[in-house]
Amino acid sequence: MRPHVDQRQAQVLALVRARGSVRVADLAQELGVSPVTLRRDIEAMAARGEIRRMHGVISRVEGGRAGGASAAARESAPAPAGAGASVEDGEGAAAGAAGLVIGMVVPTTEYYYADVVRGAREVVEARGARLTVGLTRYLPGEDRTQADRLLSTGADGLLLTPNWDAGSPGPGEGAWTAELPVPTVLVERWAPPGHPAAALDRVASDHAHGAATAVQHLVERGHRRIALASRATPTTPRLRAGYEAAVAALGLEPAPPWPAAGPDPLSDAELFTRTLEYLCEAVTAGGVSAALIHSDTDAIMLIPRLQARGVRVPEDLAVITYDDEVAGLADVPLSAVAPAKREVGARAAGLLLDRLTATGGEGPRQHVELLPRLTIRS
Repeated sequence: MRPHVDQRQAQVLALVRARGSVRVADLAQELGVSPVTLRRDIEAMAARGEIRRMHGVISRVEGGRAGGASAAARESAPAPAGAGASVEDGEGAAAGAAGLVIGMVVPTTEYYYADVVRGAREVVEARGARLTVGLTRYLPGEDRTQADRLLSTGADGLLLTPNWDAGSPGPGEGAWTAELPVPTVLVERWAPPGHPAAALDRVASDHAHGAATAVQHLVERGHRRIALASRATPTTPRLRAGYEAAVAALGLEPAPPWPAAGPDPLSDAELFTRTLEYLCEAVTAGGVSAALIHSDTDAIMLIPRLQARGVRVPEDLAVITYDDEVAGLADVPLSAVAPAKREVGARAAGLLLDRLTATGGEGPRQHVELLPRLTIRS
């Protein structure tokens, strides 16, 4: 049976006083409690001044005693051996991160997120920490399940890509991300001002800038009516915002609107056919001469079908793709906008590790947006 809360906290205090400092994950394992439960105890004890709390590590206070400790704790605690021990006994950020465990929740480790995870892993391992990954496959509620699982196995901080359909939470969605007991950085996700998650650190690609860059390049090539073809993904709202802003700022003629969605959800095959029909009609009757297509795989599949319908690429329709995962592998290599996926993962991991190893105060939260790059292929 697990000890009562007061008894457990007395045990924590006794062990911290005896050892000077101890990692939260190690202490949870020793006491047979979950890291989440132990962190609640630590928050209460730190608020009473009984212990010093740093990210991932707790230590005794100066002199080894603090007001407000329970009588049981004072009686069971060994005499302190001196001043409170420092959390970090190495030098620099790399030494401070040694032994930390970073949990990362992503939809998949394939396609787009393969490079995001790779960038995070490189930074985490270079600083002596360890990365563990949880996958959601975009299943509803799975992001929270995976976050809790990683915390229960000792994660000191989280890199989190929640399953938000529009890239940002809807009304009443995602508030739990701001209530996690460890430092958390959102990766390739956004929260609007006023939402609890808006106060979290985040690192993301500026997809709106990427879309606007593609439109601007096409305008420089003489195109005046440009379409955006993108299925509904977490990236789409930002792409559309950048596309529409660029069309307005450059004084372009608007492309024909997308057909209204029906009451029933469409299958992938139906969505693909809808995109094909839209582009054919936009070129033949709508005066469109160029398009930004998200993603590369859709573009590669669409182009031969467009040509079979009499729409020549690039003579009738110039194409730029978004993502640049496989655009260069098309039979005619395609120009593409490439988000800095690997750098997003690296910057997010570095920011989280800095939070976990900060000794002079955490500093202000950061919202970092990295600009995608346009690669022109003839």
